[in-house]
Amino acid sequence: QAQLVQSGGGLVQAGGSLSISCAASGRTFTTGWFRQVPGKERIFVAAISRSNSTYYADSVKGRFTISRDSAKNTMYLQMNSLEPEDTAVYYCAGFSGFCTRLSCRDQRLYQFWGQGSQVTVSS
Repeated sequence: QAQLVQSGGGLVQAGGSLSISCAASGRTFTTGWFRQVPGKERIFVAAISRSNSTYYADSVKGRFTISRDSAKNTMYLQMNSLEPEDTAVYYCAGFSGFCTRLSCRDQRLYQFWGQGSQVTVSS
């Protein structure tokens, strides 16, 4: 049973950068980031597979970077060129399995979730 603890996030002006980290206490092979705006469904942002393949939502491609430090069992989301539309609560998630380019986007696969980090981008 893995536990995920997030840190980072905050408030930034449009065009700025923020990063979020997610430290796992257990073993998760596939990890991802999702975000949720109040009143809307949680949606996929990015994922990194066991083979270190990375996948991104079209809305963040080229601006966000997902990475993992296996030695520290920590995952990161670097967010650049932030836009007000990126404002949301960001959740890291993980599961002890494999996924494909399509299935990595399915939050139903993810067994473990972080507590959420607020990211607010002002215009």
